[in-house]
Amino acid sequence: MSRIILIGAPVDSGKRRPGCLMGPDSYRTAGLAQALRDLGHVVEDMGNLPPASHAPDDAGGRLHAPNETIGWTHRLVRVGAEAAARGIPVFLGGDHSLSLGSVAGVARHAAAQGRPQFVLWLDAHSDYHTPETTLSGNLHGTPVAYFTGRPGFGGFPELTAAVPQENVCMIGLRSVDAGERAALAETAIRRHDMREIDETGIGAPLAAFLETVAKAGGALHVSLDVDFLDPAIAPGVGTTVPGGATIREGHLVMEMLHDSGLVTSMDLVELNPFLDDRGRTAQVMVDLCASAMGRRVFDRPTRAYA
Repeated sequence: MSRIILIGAPVDSGKRRPGCLMGPDSYRTAGLAQALRDLGHVVEDMGNLPPASHAPDDAGGRLHAPNETIGWTHRLVRVGAEAAARGIPVFLGGDHSLSLGSVAGVARHAAAQGRPQFVLWLDAHSDYHTPETTLSGNLHGTPVAYFTGRPGFGGFPELTAAVPQENVCMIGLRSVDAGERAALAETAIRRHDMREIDETGIGAPLAAFLETVAKAGGALHVSLDVDFLDPAIAPGVGTTVPGGATIREGHLVMEMLHDSGLVTSMDLVELNPFLDDRGRTAQVMVDLCASAMGRRVFDRPTRAYA
């Protein structure tokens, strides 16, 4: 039994298409807290946070809402570090720019414990741009660059514990632009795209990464983006990329994570209920989170969407 701390982070500043601010309450409506309690966990819900105070944004700037995103990062770094000291924080997003703060926060706590921080990035995108290199101006494409210490984040909170590149594993990639691809090639980040998954399966690269985390005695943060999954099963996201993980691949990843006993924090991000089909994507994400926290195959309820 664990103490799981739900942290609503209705971040909607990381991209121009609105809707992710409704994500946290959609997870609640889909029964996340009860699903975790049914597994024997103690669940604490901190409600929905606001960003820290920040300067107003220039609507005509090259970057979309940078000051608001900086405000969110300040808030989530502090709350993430505090929550990690009390249990397993699960950040309910909100767009993926929330991981600027969530990962930096839990990494701060891990460093205080003398433990290395590891990150499993389940996403169609690598999110390795910086505010200086992004072509879209959308900061939800920058968190991995930030928490690994890539320069170019002036104005953001100073990192007290960057995550080493070799401690990051990306699985599910299938939309990486030329600039990011070139930058990633110079790093030690583990990268597994969907072609590799098609050829060799999803279990092998994950098992290898989990073995590394276990040997190091590391803390493991899992960042699950809706677009890791194929849009046919998870349509409620503004960045749909065909060819994503199947529902069974998603559950296999989560079941392996639970079996490892290594997960210390988690993000559920990029859910846009405005684009969803009768709550279908929210329910899928709740079911995946439950698998990561101990729900077994035979315990899984039947879902009817008709």
